[in-house]
Amino acid sequence: MSDSPGADNGASSEQPVPSLDLDYARLDLDRARRTGDPEVVYGEGKSPDHVVSLLRSLHESHPDRAVLATRLSPEALTRLARELPDVVTDETAHAATLGPLPEPRGLVLVISAGTSDATVAHEAGLTARVFGTEARLINDVGVAGLHRVMAVRDELVTADCLVVVAGMEGALPSVVGGLTGVPLVAVPTSVGYGASFNGLAALLAMLNSCAPGVTVVNIDNGFGAGVFAARVARNAAPHETTGETRPEGPP
Repeated sequence: MSDSPGADNGASSEQPVPSLDLDYARLDLDRARRTGDPEVVYGEGKSPDHVVSLLRSLHESHPDRAVLATRLSPEALTRLARELPDVVTDETAHAATLGPLPEPRGLVLVISAGTSDATVAHEAGLTARVFGTEARLINDVGVAGLHRVMAVRDELVTADCLVVVAGMEGALPSVVGGLTGVPLVAVPTSVGYGASFNGLAALLAMLNSCAPGVTVVNIDNGFGAGVFAARVARNAAPHETTGETRPEGPP
């Protein structure tokens, strides 16, 4: 293995190495410094060997915190468990982590409309934990039984950010957005019959939500929603003020 051509560029030995060239991939080793979170392995389309190598290399560069691989095939999950003894696999989320989770700051609640949305909901929850916040799941509270949503309303308002996962007609984020003032990211899933168009109907419904403050990610993108929610929750704690007061009169 060798560093990428841009790794030197006159940099001193104390400076972070920007990337690691593995021939088939270039790992962004500087992302944690720039954004607060390390790079993530997107496993879809990658061989199990590559997934193992990438996750191992990320862990070696960030030994003090968890690194994440998503969209993993059953073969990749099996290979990871065999070759990396400390890996933690999540078969529901199709994901794996290696290393200790960071100390959580803030709370994310992931709300799913139905059990068919479990893979995306679990991916969102696991991602939020890896990105440094507490995450809890509330399952199967879709709009076909509004009493189920109302029953958890008091819990929803305790969160710093909500992730609402739904397929079919994608109505749940609008309902939740009308019940709370908590920052909310909606995730359409490819769950539903033919006219749902593999999640397109839910995506359009969420984009057209009449509830204010609903942010939407792409179809089945539990990872993107988890990242967004974790960053909101991590920054939700009150900031210290300078004690200065604004001068009187117009700004």
